[in-house]
Order: sequence, then C-alpha cells, then structure tokens
Amino acid sequence: MRLHDDAVLVLKAYEDQPELRDLYLEHLASHPDGVYKPCQAGHVTGSALVIDPERGRVLLTLHKKLGMWLQMGGHCEAGDATLADVALREAREESGIASGLTLLAGGPVRLDRHPIPAPCNWHLDVQYAALAPAGARAEISEESLDLRWFPYEEVAAVADTSVVRLVEATLARLGAQGPQGVTA
Repeated sequence: MRLHDDAVLVLKAYEDQPELRDLYLEHLASHPDGVYKPCQAGHVTGSALVIDPERGRVLLTLHKKLGMWLQMGGHCEAGDATLADVALREAREESGIASGLTLLAGGPVRLDRHPIPAPCNWHLDVQYAALAPAGARAEISEESLDLRWFPYEEVAAVADTSVVRLVEATLARLGAQGPQGVTA
C-alpha cells in the first residue's frame, strides 16, 4: 500500500472534524502527490505530541524557522509506509528519544490545516500523540532552537491555539482509554 492510500484510509476512519477531514480527502483525491512536499497546492504532514502522563507534561520543540513552541512533526518521506510512521519518525528525530515512544491508540488525535510560505500554500497536518517511556531523555535536534518539557497547565502560555487544542484532545483521549491504550 502506498502512503497516499494509507492517508486516505486513515482520514476516512477519522470521525472528528468532518469538514476539515473532507477537505483533506478532497485534496488527496485531486493530488496523487498530495502527501509530499513538492505538491504546491499543499501537502499532508505528520506530527506527534510527545506526552509523559506519569509526570503530567508534554515535550515541545522551539521550531528553528518559525520561532514557535510546537509538537514534533514534519514532511512525509519516500520511505514512510503510513501516516503513523511519519508521526513516529518525526517524534523520534525531533525529540531525540530514540526508542520506547508509542503512539496513543485510536489513530490521529486532531487535524490542523495551516498556511505556509510560497511556493506551497498549506500544511495539512495529521496529528498523533506519542507516549514517552519512563525516564525518557530528550535531546535537541538540528531543527530546533530548544526542546523542553512543559506541564499541561503551562502550554497555553507558550504555544499557539493549535498546540493547546492538541494537548486537550490528547488528554481527553487518554482519559477515555487510560494510559495502557497504546500502539507500537
């Protein structure tokens, strides 16, 4: 199965944010290359909020180009088989947590469409949550200015609305599933 096909299946199964989900599906139907960066009409990206429920905190990166505190995430690459693979790869690369990250069960937590500079127009971000293993040590990547754990209640003071909503949706999913609801 191609990454494009996986993206369509994942989005069709995603039950929240129906208008945005349908916009993503329309984009993919119109653009066979819509999961990759060269698609100038916009492209799908994958991200993951790294969360440590035991300590009530999330790991955010101070993005080098944007100067904003964000979840880990980025572009789909040719070797990625699924959107979950994209999110988990990005979480590992940008957090420096090489092993032990597991995606929260249930697929994507949220979708977030945001404008980006030309020549492309949009990132159609598919957002997951990744549970950090006990004692995880984060290490800053080349793509970051800083990397820091924030208690849940401090996220709104440092991050934009999209990150705050991702934290809220992740905590709601965690509450519904319990911390054992993970997938590799």
